[in-house]
Amino acid sequence: MKQAKNYKFWFATGSQDLYGDECLAKVAEHSKIIVNRLNESGVLPYEVVWKPTMITNEVIRRTFNEANADEECAGVITWMHTFSPAKSWILGLQEFRKPLLHLHTQFNEEIPYDTIDMDFMNENQSAHGDREFGHIVTRMGIERKIIVGHWNDRAVQEKIASWMRTAVGIMESSHIRVMRIADNMRNVAVTEGDKVEAQIKFGWEIDAYPVNEIAQAVQAVSQSDTNALVDEYYDKYQILLEGRDEAEFRRHVAVQAQIELGFERFLEEKNYQAIVTHFGDLGALTQLPGLAIQRLMEKGYGFGAEGDWKTAALVRLMKIMTQNTPNAKGTSFMEDYTYNLVPGKEGILEAHMLEVCPTIADGPISIKVNPLSMGDREDPARLVFTAKEGPGIAASLVDLGNRFRLIVNAVDCKKTEKPMPKLPVATAFWTPQPNLATGAEAWILAGGAHHTAFTYDLTSEQLADWGAAMGIETVIIDNDTTIRNLKNELRWNSVYYR
Repeated sequence: MKQAKNYKFWFATGSQDLYGDECLAKVAEHSKIIVNRLNESGVLPYEVVWKPTMITNEVIRRTFNEANADEECAGVITWMHTFSPAKSWILGLQEFRKPLLHLHTQFNEEIPYDTIDMDFMNENQSAHGDREFGHIVTRMGIERKIIVGHWNDRAVQEKIASWMRTAVGIMESSHIRVMRIADNMRNVAVTEGDKVEAQIKFGWEIDAYPVNEIAQAVQAVSQSDTNALVDEYYDKYQILLEGRDEAEFRRHVAVQAQIELGFERFLEEKNYQAIVTHFGDLGALTQLPGLAIQRLMEKGYGFGAEGDWKTAALVRLMKIMTQNTPNAKGTSFMEDYTYNLVPGKEGILEAHMLEVCPTIADGPISIKVNPLSMGDREDPARLVFTAKEGPGIAASLVDLGNRFRLIVNAVDCKKTEKPMPKLPVATAFWTPQPNLATGAEAWILAGGAHHTAFTYDLTSEQLADWGAAMGIETVIIDNDTTIRNLKNELRWNSVYYR
């Protein structure tokens, strides 16, 4: 996949010098043990780096500014081993610009009932110190994640790992650049949005290019490079001719291979991580990019159809956040198409004209060449498959005019009852939580789009934490959702985020 940086997270332990050098030596020893064990756990996706104990304004401020300047530092984990007067943290926190995790833990898991004395109490007062630190962060209005529990508990480590992925998403958001080929689909509201505000809020750069400029890059791809990629396709995927002439079929596939290579080279040259296309403006392209876009998504690029730059950026963001996830099930652009309303079998058939990422595929992946009524071009080649089963989330970022809203729906992916042999596109089928009727009503009430960024490998909490860090409204739809409560939440949010 198109990789992010080799990120690391700094571990900053708070204390003070009232209890002498021996106590401070134990504080440093304990924090080093915690860092080493976290790194050895095999749970965390990124390395934790120990930093010397924070005991003065100068040390704290310098450490936070060094974290700001270190491009590989994706955030700081703070823990108050003893009591650390919070006024010492003010200047450092004021100047800190990266994700912050407050780990509320202590070195020992159990109270040593037989030996505990006041020396132990003075040395091990995280319950005391973390409240002092937490107060100043709250008073300063700084967004942070709080995780509570013993540091050696696997459940706590998994929460840290989850936050790390969100933190990387926060860092990488400012590096997302979206290439818009042509413009939005005419008269469609939901794919529009304020690009300047998106750059202010999220750091995203959204730039437009004439379609024929990238078409020239496609035409510049050599026949030998195109043929080599077609051979790779034929080795990797099932070929479903379905009565088409083999030579003609291969020629259509070669068009997509040339588009993939041309697009990727153009994106790399111009340093873009996401792309949007629009079937209504294809210029000199002879096919709507289908298989080519699917392959680019598989490599880690974001994508949005019909000029939907918000979804393209969100797909890229989610792919970065899920990078190196063990046993990852995939992330893709997706669109709501049609319902199954049979009682007890309710769900939404998800697909798009062509562009669904093969990372979500379950079982064989085939290449088909079929007509496409939109775009007025020759029949495009595409990858066809069905998606995996299991829980996932579908997210939509919408511009409400005065603010952005992130809508996240937990969904349960299933297999359709029967195959759909006449439908030549990749598909998923899911039931939104808490059920189709409530989930769909809630989505529409919140103003959710028909395009989504979908993944099996993130949680609603992770995206909500990202939204909080961006300072935007986030609406979660899941098994706890009721329409009455959601309406109230939307009313309250309209006041808070105005």
